[in-house]
Amino acid sequence: MFSRLYIHVPFCVQKCHYCAFVSASPKVGELAEYPALLLRELQLQPPASGPLASIYFGGGTPSLLQPEQVAGLLAGIAARTGIRDDAEITLEANPGTVTQESLAAFRAAGIKRISLGIQSFDDRYLVQLGRVHTAAEARQAFQNARAARFDNISIDLIHALPGQSLDQWRAELLQAINLSPEHISIYGLTVEEGTPFARTYPADSPLLADEDRGADMFELADELLTAAGFDHYEIANYARSGSRSRHNCGYWQRDGYLGLGVAAHTFFRDRYGVRFSNPATLDEYRSMVASGVLVRRGEQRLAENDAMAEYMYLGLRLAEGINPDCFAREFGRSLESVYGAAIEELSRFGLLTVNGQTLSLTLRGMLLSNQVFARFI
Repeated sequence: MFSRLYIHVPFCVQKCHYCAFVSASPKVGELAEYPALLLRELQLQPPASGPLASIYFGGGTPSLLQPEQVAGLLAGIAARTGIRDDAEITLEANPGTVTQESLAAFRAAGIKRISLGIQSFDDRYLVQLGRVHTAAEARQAFQNARAARFDNISIDLIHALPGQSLDQWRAELLQAINLSPEHISIYGLTVEEGTPFARTYPADSPLLADEDRGADMFELADELLTAAGFDHYEIANYARSGSRSRHNCGYWQRDGYLGLGVAAHTFFRDRYGVRFSNPATLDEYRSMVASGVLVRRGEQRLAENDAMAEYMYLGLRLAEGINPDCFAREFGRSLESVYGAAIEELSRFGLLTVNGQTLSLTLRGMLLSNQVFARFI
């Protein structure tokens, strides 16, 4: 049913101005109690398909956990499900919450990969975003992770920030390249309804990047990062050879995964698949765990058409795209018979291309991926 585990840590020093994820500053005692709740929930869940291939601590700010709490969680997970020797185990970290000592302790606890939420190397934008670190602290956190013997470090950057020019974005990319991480994730700013950003920057704000400027920034990232030796392996992700995010690739390949914690999402490979999420508040989640009865919010049992659509719009995110033979094995139907008309139209507009036996997005298709994906839903 699942071979991967996502652990949601819904705590932050402060909520970023653009963030719409479920997170808040922890109240007294909440951080201390949370690992035990996670392990109790894991005991209530069905067994894994086998030893876990990947574990991902996301948030929120998972680096607010103490390294000994992470070690205890990994020990409990290993006892319940098993963890493969070569499993990828990632911890998201805010640069303002880690030191060389804490990073070394996380490494000793079993974390193999660090994902640093740098977002920008410009202090003006970090203040604008509501981040709790400075650019200097971000660079220092990266060096501290290296000193703590992490040889697989990912960094996140956001582009199309209010008022950001193409030259400013170029400077951000060059600083990222100069650090020489193994992995870089590049996200265009999305102004989510109900966030402080949405109140400050309404949709008609002249400071927000228009589609053309956003496209220019996307193309510049592709140009500079691929020239620096990074593989553009997914719409928003670049990696050195052998350093793709295996956990996230599992999402795009529809591997089954279990989400533990407040508001965590789960996908079980049960026939065509079932998706659901956990309660979205700590109080509700705590009550669920205490009752011993799992609550599945928004449960969706996928029909064949749902699964085929997911197969397309998730698989096309990856540079390798869709193999028609794999599609036929999965669903017992040819790709041409189901989506031939859509593929022909999108190819005619230069959004899809066929490389050997594989159907994939062009760079323009990546830019217009939402429009492409809508043709398969």
